[in-house]
Amino acid sequence: MFTGIIEEVGTVRHNRDGELAIDAKLVTWGTNLGDSIAVNGVDLTAKYFDEDGVLFNVMPETVRRSSLGDLKAGDLVNLERSLTLAGRLSGHMVRGVVEGTGTLHSFTPEGEAIIARFNAPPEILRYVIVKGPIAIDGISLTVIDKDAGTFAVSIVQYTQEHTNLRTRKPGDHVNLETDIIARYVEAMLQDRQEAGAVWTAP
Repeated sequence: MFTGIIEEVGTVRHNRDGELAIDAKLVTWGTNLGDSIAVNGVDLTAKYFDEDGVLFNVMPETVRRSSLGDLKAGDLVNLERSLTLAGRLSGHMVRGVVEGTGTLHSFTPEGEAIIARFNAPPEILRYVIVKGPIAIDGISLTVIDKDAGTFAVSIVQYTQEHTNLRTRKPGDHVNLETDIIARYVEAMLQDRQEAGAVWTAP
């Protein structure tokens, strides 16, 4: 479990044959082999540490559902260690289970903030709610607008300076994770409707 508050921006060393190596310093502190680190919002297990960073194995299923397969040496990635029970939940509950990818549509300056709009598939957009949370490449953000094919978030100056979002260009893929609570509510309501249909059948 994560918070969506990025701790460090790391640099990809290599990404090949199911192995992802990232140069980083902060997220290796207090992290043990087998612990979870979110890489652009994807929960990965630390396999090996060296003096420059950390190495992960990436399963084919993870490559299919996320943008991790696009990473190449020199790319910047958002990193966050898993949440501890003693930590603060400053963002929102992020599982690190990417549900799909979207693409950056545009950046629009608004004072010191930037409005970022993203294209997203219908199966993601149905869970996107204005003023609700969403994780974009592991960053906890608040949705400020939504239409039939896109949604928008406002990126404050701190987030601009401490994540990799400013390096993105229109058309770039991003990992998306919607609010898990919305999915649970939908599943429970669906179960209730199906149960009601069974009980009321002649």
